[in-house]
Amino acid sequence: MQAIQIPLLLIFPVLAIIGGLKDLISYTIPNWISLALIAAFVPAALVSGAPLAQIGLCLAVGFAALVLGMGMFAAGWIGGGDGKLFAVCALWMGWPGAFLFLVYTGLAGGVLTFAILTLRSGYLVPAVAGGPAWLRKLAAKDGDLPYGVAIAAGALWAFPHGALAVAALG
Repeated sequence: MQAIQIPLLLIFPVLAIIGGLKDLISYTIPNWISLALIAAFVPAALVSGAPLAQIGLCLAVGFAALVLGMGMFAAGWIGGGDGKLFAVCALWMGWPGAFLFLVYTGLAGGVLTFAILTLRSGYLVPAVAGGPAWLRKLAAKDGDLPYGVAIAAGALWAFPHGALAVAALG
């Protein structure tokens, strides 16, 4: 059974990393990433060994995170792709993994913010002037914060404690 469980579970970290990297370089998280994570959740949940009640709780957590993400998007705090990535990551975490996901995402967001503020402080401007376009855009004083990076980092950090990983790997 682990021959099926592990590849299905690995879809999550791979797509979370792709989502974070896409946000870093383009300030967008394509919808296909969130849709693929939703589609992969169903078979991963079924083969993980998680009880149906736990899978239902994962769905409830994912829905609650979607509502929260929509609220943060409406308030202008995050982008739409960030909200969707946040929701699908919470779906995979379930409860109580979603709590750690929130904590780790907040910590990663603080580190990301500090790093970008340092990048934008002016001291590193000459170093990034000849760099790739995405790095110059990231260093721009009026640029946005690619929070999908923090969401992906928090998700990867919390993943071993998520409901599906715990059910599959013990």
